[in-house]
This record gives sequence, structure tokens and C-alpha cells, in this order.
Amino acid sequence: MTTLTAERLTLGYGARTVVPELDLTVPEGRVTAIVGPNGCGKSTLLRGVSRLLRPKDGRVLLDGQDVHRMPTRQVARSMALLPQHPVVPEGITVGELVGRGRHPHHGLLRRWSREDDEVVAEALEQTRTRHLLTRQVEELSGGQRQRVWIAMVLAQRTDLLLLDEPTSFLDIAHQVEVLDLVRDLSVDRSTTVVMVLHDLAMAARYADHLVAMREGRVVARGTPREVVTAETVCDVFGITCRVLWQEATGDLSVIPLGRHRPVGHVLGTAASPRLAPELEVHR
Repeated sequence: MTTLTAERLTLGYGARTVVPELDLTVPEGRVTAIVGPNGCGKSTLLRGVSRLLRPKDGRVLLDGQDVHRMPTRQVARSMALLPQHPVVPEGITVGELVGRGRHPHHGLLRRWSREDDEVVAEALEQTRTRHLLTRQVEELSGGQRQRVWIAMVLAQRTDLLLLDEPTSFLDIAHQVEVLDLVRDLSVDRSTTVVMVLHDLAMAARYADHLVAMREGRVVARGTPREVVTAETVCDVFGITCRVLWQEATGDLSVIPLGRHRPVGHVLGTAASPRLAPELEVHR
């Protein structure tokens, strides 16, 4: 498995600092979701640990090595990134784009092989995009493009996946498919996944480990049950809410109540008869 840590990582753009002196250790073989409001530094953090953005200070370690000093091909064999707004090369087909995920595994002595064909076919099958194989990527809908990009990073076959809002543009059915796939990769292949998500319920359902950010800093980290509390949601997002734990399924539900409405105004107290008996209020 591949280890990823950040030590006193400071990131920004020009003179503006977005993430100041952040420490992060990503659990190996688990799914980590980074959550927080827009502009809190989630995507900037992902860009920094993936070496798309050079730190102002601190360092990122990939298997104990400074990621910004490692050869590009070596990094690409260990870590795959799906950015928030990937740029589609002009005139490229789905098959050609997904095939690019195999490039880090090629070199002077290794050319395209039957194994590459099998890996690409599997990635297309996993993302249900095989029928798009010969289509131009620029002709696809937003949801289709997103699944094709995910197929490309899957074809890269790395032990570490970094996904910036992988469910963007996807309807609810395809969101569940993609996140089920992410979960399967973690369980079946011990793949380490770090993803940025906006949906707290989805993050709590699919992630083993949550990192909640606000203004470039980590406010809370831990299991979904530890992180997604009414107090933390208020601290991170600035809203009053109820957090309900569904014991039968292990799911968390976040019910926003607005900034100025007290918790008891809508749902009553924790003992309110309007709550289903199997729902536990999680403060």
C-alpha cells in the first residue's frame, strides 16, 4: 500500500495563503472524504498533495519521499488524480482517453500489451462506459464525461486515488454507482482513496475517515460518527442542524434547520415522538 502524509503544509496562490501549516495523515487502504464549505481549501489541499501545486512551506510525503522531488512517472505509478475540472484533449475518443491511464506503466522496454487492453476494458465495464468506446469525449454529456474520466484513473491502477468531487454532474443513480465502486476498490484491493465531497450524507455513508475543513484548517477528523455532529456542522458550515443516526443501516442524515432557527423549533427535543424510534439524535 502507498502512504501519504502532509507536514506543516502551506498552500496558496501568489501572495494569498489558502491552507496554512496543515498536518494530514491519510489512513492506508481506507476511504477518506474531505468535507467543508465552498472556498475552504479542499481542492487546494488535493492539488497540493498531488503535486499540482507547489507548497509555500512544508512537504508532502509519498511512501516517505518528498512528492515534489520524485520523478513524474514514479508518482503516476503510485498515485492517480481526478481534478475538479479536467481538460478534454481535442478530438480524443473515450477509448483513447481511458488508455492514457496506462501511460505511466509504459517505457522504452514496455509497449502496449494485452494486459493494457484488459485493464482498460475492466475500467470501462466498472464505470458502465464500454458502449461509449468510439465516441468523441467532447460530444458526451457532463455525467458521461465524468464517468469516462473516472475510468481513466481506474485504468492507471494505482494504490492511491485522489478524486476531487467525483460525483459532479452525476444523477443520484450514477452517484451511488461511482461511490459503490470507490468503496469496492478500498475493500477488494485495499486501495487508499481521498475524495472531496459536498454531500455530508454520502461522505458519511461511504468514507471510513472524514476530514472537515474551514478556512484552510482542519476543524475535525475521525470516523463519520465522530465528525458529523450538530456542533461540528455548525462550526464548519455555520448552520443549525439535526444529525440523525440510522442504527439499522449505519447511515447518518443531516437535516439543516437554517442559521436562525433553534433545533427544537422544527423537530422538538431528542425525545420528540415525531422522530422514528430507530433514529438516534447525534449531537
